[in-house]
Formats: sequence, structure tokens, C-alpha cells
Amino acid sequence: MPSASTGAPTTVGAHSSPCPEPATEPATEPGTEPGTDATTPPRLAPGVPGYRRMSLALFAAGIAAFALLYSTQALLPAVSHEFGVTAGTASWTVSAATGALALCVLPLSALSERFGRVRLMTVSLVAATALGLLVPFAPGPEWLVALRAVQGAALAGIPASAMAYLAEEVRPKALIATIGLFVAGNSVGGMSGRIVTGWVAQLWGWRAALAAVGLMAVVCTVAFRLLLPKARHFTPGSLDPGALARTVRGHLSDPLLMRLYGIGALFMTVFGAVYTVIGYRLVGDPFGLPQGVVGSVFLVYLVGTASSAAAGRLVGKLGRRGALYLAVGTTAAGLLLSLADSLAAVLAGLVLITAGFFAGHAVASAAVSRTATTGRAQASALYQSAYYLGSSAGGTLGAVAFHSGGWAGTVLLGLLAVLGVVSITLYGSYAARARVPVPVPVRENRHLLSAAAARH
Repeated sequence: MPSASTGAPTTVGAHSSPCPEPATEPATEPGTEPGTDATTPPRLAPGVPGYRRMSLALFAAGIAAFALLYSTQALLPAVSHEFGVTAGTASWTVSAATGALALCVLPLSALSERFGRVRLMTVSLVAATALGLLVPFAPGPEWLVALRAVQGAALAGIPASAMAYLAEEVRPKALIATIGLFVAGNSVGGMSGRIVTGWVAQLWGWRAALAAVGLMAVVCTVAFRLLLPKARHFTPGSLDPGALARTVRGHLSDPLLMRLYGIGALFMTVFGAVYTVIGYRLVGDPFGLPQGVVGSVFLVYLVGTASSAAAGRLVGKLGRRGALYLAVGTTAAGLLLSLADSLAAVLAGLVLITAGFFAGHAVASAAVSRTATTGRAQASALYQSAYYLGSSAGGTLGAVAFHSGGWAGTVLLGLLAVLGVVSITLYGSYAARARVPVPVPVRENRHLLSAAAARH
């Protein structure tokens, strides 16, 4: 993807004065990048017109996407009860959606390269919202899983395009903070969707709860379309399967990108396992909470909103690896704390797990956008594929672990995933140190130069 900044020098016109006055900075909008000429629109950043609208639009898209994607997660005990299925079977209403999204995000990213990020995000939100209004009428578990899979495929256009849109339209220095706001919208969507479904399900049943989420997504979709500024730095590409394959191979051969993909998948494995199973734990002994109260537990997502928005500051203070270590330690502490048979301890554990997950996800996803200099949509799509495959694996494996070993089994699965993140990050630190050249002493350097001169 060509850079928005041409870097071309400004030529002097034929009638320019041979002795020009001292150079002054041209009057440009706040946020204009060095090296851009007057015809190049500035990238968005705080203070640049359109930045606030863009942030609010993607915030609304994140709310709709996450609310729809995980709309059945807080309702799994009710779904199990109505259809007479186990937690593992009911969990497929979540895993089918996230799995289909993971499989479709890469091909849809190719479409975004040809038809534009804004158009694809709009079509995806409209289709997913329409399906969200049909899901409540599923006659059985098979239909429910099938509709959720199609809905997840439709939602794939959002992660396939959003990160690439931000990488193209936002100044690099503001990118991590802006992606953090988008991720914060995801957390608000996940929280509000689960709270709404919890209380509506307690009053009128889980089908009415899913209908309420669908209506909420309608409002967010309209807001997204009205607010999002037109893309000013997008250059259409061609739908060339060979070029797409080469781009994907290039990303998959990049060691840093592969580590980031693994980190995203493992973080989401923890998160998917915990939040798929937590409803079963809280409605059972020793807590016995009603469905509405269980849904309210997802207010914990507000912590994720704050931690993802603060990811840029964390990276500035600790560096990327330092921020990841902090996120990992916070997540592991939350998992261990949640083992206690105390509601306060479980809630505190969820707070730590949520804060660690969203911070780690924001850091890793922003690093992908900054690492990929070409084919950003495909780089982000591969990250999202790994991320949502981790969600599918975490949801299903977490339910199986809960069925086999209770909440301790789910925690053990989460700790193994956390250990994987630590291992990948440590290996990245080792690989970075190995690439640093060892300085050659001056005397030895002179000897080598003399020897080289002698050979030539």
C-alpha cells in the first residue's frame, strides 16, 4: 500500500524570486505530516477535522460487532436448559460465529483492498445486523448454530477492514491510541450486549434478549454510516489471487508478525474460555445467581475499555514487550484469584483477566499494523484470524475443561495459554538481542580494514 506521504521535494516556480525571503511554515491543518505537499490531505490525529467523527464511528462499529458476535455467550445456561444440551454443545453458538469470522476475514480483506474499507465495513454491519434480527427465531440448536456461523462470516468484514483503515488514515504516532479506542468499543459492545441479554432473558427469555441486541446493532450501524469520514488515503488494488498468496506468504514468513499472531490467539484463548464458562459457574453452586445478575457481571468490561485505551501510554513507558509482560502477569493473577469460592474474589479475578487481555490485545494488534508496511489489510486479517480461532478454541476447550474438571480445569487451560504468551515474548526478546551486532574494537577494526585492503 503506497504511503500517503509522497516525500517529493517542492519545486520552485519559474517566477520565483532568486533571493526568496526566509522560509516560513505553510499554513496547514493540525496534524499535517512532514514531507506532505499542499495537495496531500493530512492524516487524522487529535485536532485534525474528522478525527472525532472517525473515532465515534469506529467505536459504534466495535459496539455492534462485539455485541452481535458474542450475543449468545451470557445466555448459554438458558440455551442449554431450553434445548437440553450440554455446555460444550451450547458453546458452539459462540464458537461457530468466531470460527466463521476467522475463516472469512482474510478473503474479505482482499475485497477491502479492491472495493474499499468503508464500503466493506458498511456491508458487513448491515448484513450481520439483519441476521441478528433473524437469530431469535431459530427453531432448534442446529439452526441457531448455523445462523450464528453465517452471522460471524458477515461480521468478518469489520476486523478485515478497520485496522487497515486506521493504519492508512491515522498518523503513526496516534495509531496505538486510536486502535485502543476501537478495541474499547469492542469491550463496550461485549459488555452492553451481555448485560442487555442477561436482564431481558430473565424477564422475557433468551430469544427476546437476542432480539434486543439486534435492535441495538441497528442503532450503532446507522451511527457508523453517518459519522465515518470518507477514506482519503485508500488506493484500490486488484483482486489478484497470486498477489494475495504472495502477500500472505510474506507475512507468514515474518517472524515478528508470526509471534504477534500467536500472542493474539493465546490471549483470546484465555478470554474465550473464561467468559464462555463463567455463566455456568455463577448460576451453579455455591453462588446460584439469577440470569440478570450474571449478565451484570459483564460490567467488568469497563476495565477492558480503560486498559485498551491506555495501551499507547503503557507502550510509551514500558516498551512493547514490557507492556505485554504486564498484561500477562495481570491475566495470570486474575485466573488464580478466581479459583476462590468467594464472589468478591471471582469478580476481582475477572477484573484482572479483562484488564490484562484488552491491554495485551491492543498492544499486539497495533504492533501488527505498524510492522506491516505493505498488505496491511492482509496482515491485520491474519492477526484477526488467529485471534478469533483462539476465541473458538478457548470457548469450546474451556467448556470441555469445565465439564471435566470444573472451574479449576478452565483456569488450568487459561494458565497454559498465558505460559505460551510468556514463551513467545521471551523468545522475541532473545531473537532481538541475537540480531544486535557486536561492536568491533577500533584496533581490531583497523586490522580487518588493512587485511581487506591487502586482499584487494
